[in-house]
Amino acid sequence: LLLAVGAVGIGGTFQYGYNVSIINAPTQHIHKFLNETWSSRYHKELNPDLLTFLWSVIASVFSLGGLCGALIGGSMAIRLGRKGALLMNNVIAILASILMGISFPTGLFELLIAGRFLIGINSGIGLCVQPLYIGEFAPKHLRGGLAMGTSIFLTGGILTGQIIELLGGEKHWPLLLSSSCIPALAQLLFLPWFPESPRYLLIDRGDELSCAKALKRFHGSSGYRKEMEDIQQECFAVDGEKPKKPWQLFTDRGVRWQLITVIVMAMGQQLSGINAIYFYATYVFEQAGILAEKIPYVTLGTGVCECLTALSCGLLIDYVGRRYLIIGGYLLMTLWCTVLTVSLTYQELYSWVPYMSMLCVFAFILSFGLGPGGITNTLTAELFVQSSRPAAYMIAGTVSWISFFTIGMLFPFIVNGLKQYCFVVFLLECFFVAAFIFLIIPETKNKSFLEIKKEFHKLNFGRNA
Repeated sequence: LLLAVGAVGIGGTFQYGYNVSIINAPTQHIHKFLNETWSSRYHKELNPDLLTFLWSVIASVFSLGGLCGALIGGSMAIRLGRKGALLMNNVIAILASILMGISFPTGLFELLIAGRFLIGINSGIGLCVQPLYIGEFAPKHLRGGLAMGTSIFLTGGILTGQIIELLGGEKHWPLLLSSSCIPALAQLLFLPWFPESPRYLLIDRGDELSCAKALKRFHGSSGYRKEMEDIQQECFAVDGEKPKKPWQLFTDRGVRWQLITVIVMAMGQQLSGINAIYFYATYVFEQAGILAEKIPYVTLGTGVCECLTALSCGLLIDYVGRRYLIIGGYLLMTLWCTVLTVSLTYQELYSWVPYMSMLCVFAFILSFGLGPGGITNTLTAELFVQSSRPAAYMIAGTVSWISFFTIGMLFPFIVNGLKQYCFVVFLLECFFVAAFIFLIIPETKNKSFLEIKKEFHKLNFGRNA
């Protein structure tokens, strides 16, 4: 099971975290490349406004690709199978790496834009299919911990990107951008050794023999029968229902509150203020007296924090439960937003206040990783039965990428307008999501997908239903 999570994660959410991280380091080098390319092509200087626009396109086209990937990820998982969709996704990653790698020697920045778009598609599909696959082959008593592999590999990708950023230079930035082919090749090498999702094989394909073989591989010849019975019960409950389309979920009263929950959690994760924390991190570290050349190493510490909390959450989730961790994470983020707003306001009043701000940055990141960062994807898998799950991931992914793009567009204006008081907006959002989860979401620990569906039945159809 652990090896399967590793084989899935290295080419899945690891790719997303890695590609989000590595685009920051070569910013100046890409600016220089755009200037030189434009001058040699059109024999005139590149207008500063046009330079800003081209860089914005390179940076933001990743989000557009991610949105497209989220929209097609569920359909690929249905048609090609969970494993087949992930393997096909690696072809997209390799093609993207080739385009970005040859953009510099050929002087075609259009290839760089196309490569970033394709790597966004790759990340969108990975974020959709990876937790779907893991959630379906994991036994219910380990489902939370194994599903946290999604978050662990994501944060591992961010940390790996931060480390490689420190080692890179002007000559190596094309290699840095195209290095995402390495985890793709690793997944193409290792993933074929693992079976397809047992639930997909039985419920979607009706192949009981292959399902039994896959369960024996995942759970052992002595422990697979209980899982087989659980899948057969879900197959009987689904009663041959075909996988639903995303728009069908919006008209299905039986999943109304599950769908609302997924949308709120997807938006809450992106709009929680985690991007604001990273934006303010450099300023906070400077005010604490850390030398400019040392700040990248301190920033690396934030990546280590995320990895540690993802690992901690993976160890705790099946013992503490989903509700306590995600509610506690959002409430702690609310607290740290409050403290950080006060400390940034009185930054110059006392010498120790900048260190308080620095503590808040790390505490906020730890709180995010403890709950919202990882459990959101886990709950998306658990709240739906087989026929609705791929469509639910498509909707969750679409909402997440749109929120990611929106906060990227609006955040500079929010910061310019509110300064440090921007965290008041985020603390209110974190508190609202915590309250929603407390009031709506039941605990899903050690419950089958059918048992969770019954928990929501009263919410969807009334107490007397």
